[in-house]
Amino acid sequence: MEFNFSELLKNWVPFFLTVLFIVVLYRVSKYLLDQRMKNNKGSSVLGSVILFCIVLIGVIMIVLALPMSSSLKGQVSSLIGIVIAAVLSLGSATFFGNGLAGVLLRSINNFKIGDFIRIENTFGRVSERGLFHTEVQTEDRDLITLPNLYLANNPVKVIRSSGTFISATCSLGYDVFHGKVKEVLVKATVKADLQDGFVLVKELGDFSIVYEVLGKLVDVKTFISAKSRLHSAMLDCLHEAEIEIVSPTFMNQRQVNDQLFLSKVAKKKETIEPDKVEDLIFDKAEKAEEVEKSKETMSDVEEKLKILQIQLKNAADETEKEKINHRIDTYTALRDRMKQKVEDKLNKLES
Repeated sequence: MEFNFSELLKNWVPFFLTVLFIVVLYRVSKYLLDQRMKNNKGSSVLGSVILFCIVLIGVIMIVLALPMSSSLKGQVSSLIGIVIAAVLSLGSATFFGNGLAGVLLRSINNFKIGDFIRIENTFGRVSERGLFHTEVQTEDRDLITLPNLYLANNPVKVIRSSGTFISATCSLGYDVFHGKVKEVLVKATVKADLQDGFVLVKELGDFSIVYEVLGKLVDVKTFISAKSRLHSAMLDCLHEAEIEIVSPTFMNQRQVNDQLFLSKVAKKKETIEPDKVEDLIFDKAEKAEEVEKSKETMSDVEEKLKILQIQLKNAADETEKEKINHRIDTYTALRDRMKQKVEDKLNKLES
């Protein structure tokens, strides 16, 4: 049989061109999406979806471009359809469920990186958001990865960045007037640097009254330390007002000659403590939030550069053009510096 090079070339050139087109399209798309992700926020999910679709469609195009007969191509196409359907229905229900849940969470956008969230027994700050998972840094500084499908199927409590109310409870005996207790506990909220403090009588027990004190915390990043400050302030204010915090049964028995059990106020000693406990606990979440804010600022700079480019085209006076060019150079240098800082922060975050 005589070898026909032109016929062979005619059959295989479409296949190789299709492979080359898919590879180039994937590489260019990945490069552009990576650049966009460095300069803008919230593009990683969309980028992952786009790359996955390119690969899936590319595989189908490559198979169909093979030099085969029409009947064989139909059989292969049917086989590909069956395989994809089986993968979707059997092996990857959770995989695609997490992906769709990730897209859903991004569209709702009820929380972002750096926010405090609580999902059932998990509490902490969001340190990473992906297409299939969300990473949370907990109160013990550890990282926990939650599937996005889990977040979509369970209520997510988000602490508002504009401020939240923190609370603490204590039980005191019936021998203490509730009006005095409320006054003292409100004073404790002021001492703990909380705003709009108030007290609720939560329960009238058999031996004691349960009080709940609440105060508004403006700087939610100090949520953990603010809880501790409130408890400490309650102890100090109640003891300064000579109100005992002891077991109700112990209070009623009075087997110690009516002695008051109040802690003595010691002289304050200077101790070396961090300004914010949260800086030690939520270090990764804090850095991740800084990166997101830097990306937002870079986006604003990019928008200003686009506006200046338009103004430069419309400017007729040379003096005005020179001023605009000077501003463009300034913003360009600022953008380059910020871009380098973002890359450095991302490298530290990944390490």
